[in-house]
Parts: sequence; C-alpha cells; structure tokens
Amino acid sequence: MKKEHLFSLLVLYLFLGVVAILTIVPFYWGVIASFRTIYDLFSPSLILRHPTIENYRGLLLESAFPRWFFNSSFIAFSHTGLALFFCSLAGFAFAKYTFRGKEVLFLIVLSSMMIPVWAILVPLYVFFWKLKALNHYWILIVPGSANPLGIFLMRQYIHAIPSELIDSARIDGCSDFRIYYSVILPLIKPAMGALAIIVFMFSWNSFILPLVFMQEQAMFTVPVGLASLLGLTRPLYNWLIAGALLSVIPVAIIFIRMQRELIAGLVLGAVKG
Repeated sequence: MKKEHLFSLLVLYLFLGVVAILTIVPFYWGVIASFRTIYDLFSPSLILRHPTIENYRGLLLESAFPRWFFNSSFIAFSHTGLALFFCSLAGFAFAKYTFRGKEVLFLIVLSSMMIPVWAILVPLYVFFWKLKALNHYWILIVPGSANPLGIFLMRQYIHAIPSELIDSARIDGCSDFRIYYSVILPLIKPAMGALAIIVFMFSWNSFILPLVFMQEQAMFTVPVGLASLLGLTRPLYNWLIAGALLSVIPVAIIFIRMQRELIAGLVLGAVKG
C-alpha cells in the first residue's frame, strides 16, 4: 500500500512538473523575446545572446503606450471601485431585505448573465453616439458596474451573515446605510477581494468595448493600443511583446496581493446561502 501511495505521488508530481514547464516556457520566451532585435525576434532559441532595451525604449518614448497604460489603469480602477460599491449594496438588499418582486428581480439579474455583450453592442453604440459620449472614460466605467455575477456573489455571502447583527445595529439607532458600511462591509472583505480581482481583470483585458467606443488613439486602452501596433506595412512585433509584458504587471500585482481573498471569497461564496 505504501509503494502504491509513493507511485501515485510520483505520477502526480511528474504531471504537475510537465504542466509547470508548459506554462513557464512560453512566458520565459516572451521575456527574452522582448529584449531581442526585430531580426532575431522569432528565433526558437531559449538563450538570449544579444540583449537590447530598444524595444522598451521605442515603446515608451515613440508610441502612445504611456497614455494607453494610464487609460487602462484609470478605467479599470474606477470600474472596479464602482462595481464593489453597487454589487455589495445590491447583494445586501437581496440578502437581507424583503420587498415586492424581490425574487423576480433577482431572477432577471441572473438571467442577464446569459446575454453576451456582442448582442447589445450595436444598441449601446447608437445610444452613446446619440448622447455624444464616444471617446469618454465614463462609457467604459459606469455601464456594467452593477455586475450580475458580483451581485450574486455578494448576495450569497451576505445571506449567511446573522440577521441578529443587523437587528442589533438597527436597535442602536443605525441607519440602513450605516449598517451596510459599519456592519456588512467589514464582514465581506474576502468576497470583496475576490470580486475586485475578477472585475479588474475583466476591465483591464477588455478589448471589444474600447475598440468600438474609443475612436481616438489618445483614448485607446492597452489591449486596443497594442493591437494598433500591428500595422499593414510594418508590424511592430517587438514593441507588441514588450507592451504585453508590461501590461501584465498591474494584474499580477493585484492577483498576488489578493489571491488569499480570491480563494476564500469564491469558496465561501459558493457554499453559503
């Protein structure tokens, strides 16, 4: 039995090792490729012989990448902040309040997750065009901030909080918003952290919406801006690889910083309620 257990562990570790190599090697190749010249960019060699920083210098000084990076950062952080506020507030209402049409309204919220963004892209474009709102930050920040998935996650998590805490706070004279701010928010930090990572990554990596609604180069986000480097006459693959690596940094920092909240929030949110 012991030998069978050791053999199973060996097979498992070998499998995990292969998966780790398959995951790390493409990223490693991207790192060394970002320091190569355009002439040996697609060399299959995993050894960097003649490193250069010209790709990064050209990207940062000769393109609008710093502006694209600012656009993506401002939009992603603003959208995430609004999503945390609206989703937690709506989740609190669905979990702890009783009102007419509550179940129907919650079902409508969940059903909206089945509607792909491409199905409403044309109506959204016409709507924003008539409002003369194209090329403005808010059209990528405000719409979608009441995320159905976020509302569901918050509702499931808040539903397990004892209602006696809310009743005690109400007896002490707290208003509904004070209960939300002082009682509910401190107890749902794991779920808030999980939702923050999900929303931030979605907003940061969004491509189709910025592509349609942001028509000026100065308003491009990082994904759209990097795609514009692939021109028809002179594709700047070396700048594209360097920009792709730089664009990973904010997402990696937030994920590493909040990975504990992500795991705890997703697990507890799935089993509660």
